[in-house]
Amino acid sequence: MPYNRLDVAMRDLITSFSCPEAGDLIDRLARAAAAVAGTPYAGFVRVDVLRQEASCVHVHAPAGDPLRRWLAESGVTKELAATSGALRLARDVSVGEPGFLATPVPVVARDHMFVWVAGRGFCDGDEHLLGRFATAAGRAMEAACGMEAAVRLLRGVRAFRAAQQ
Repeated sequence: MPYNRLDVAMRDLITSFSCPEAGDLIDRLARAAAAVAGTPYAGFVRVDVLRQEASCVHVHAPAGDPLRRWLAESGVTKELAATSGALRLARDVSVGEPGFLATPVPVVARDHMFVWVAGRGFCDGDEHLLGRFATAAGRAMEAACGMEAAVRLLRGVRAFRAAQQ
């Protein structure tokens, strides 16, 4: 294969393997989680199990929305750091509880993570559906990591091939 054809083929392959940036993927997944759950709010929380700490990775909610303050002040992220399964908190508007459901995202290539939705009361069916979504989200995150790794390897092959010419 002449070098020009190789260069074009490698460039096409790298372009087709290039995935959306991680932030864009997380944003799309959060928006989809909100749509699946029929809520206005969703997001991802990363958990450090050893230190029992959790931090919000992404929040799908308007800037300045009261839910953002609730997430920071309610202690719900600390509860996620201490649990290994799904977490469901009942909705109680009288005390400012929006209703919250989170489930672990089974991701091998990343830190322990939860996907959450909020804004209404949730039932067992919602928990099951969010669990299935979490599995799909985990697969998407793993695939994105794998594609990023493949792109790095292909760029190396392309660079070495160019150096040999």
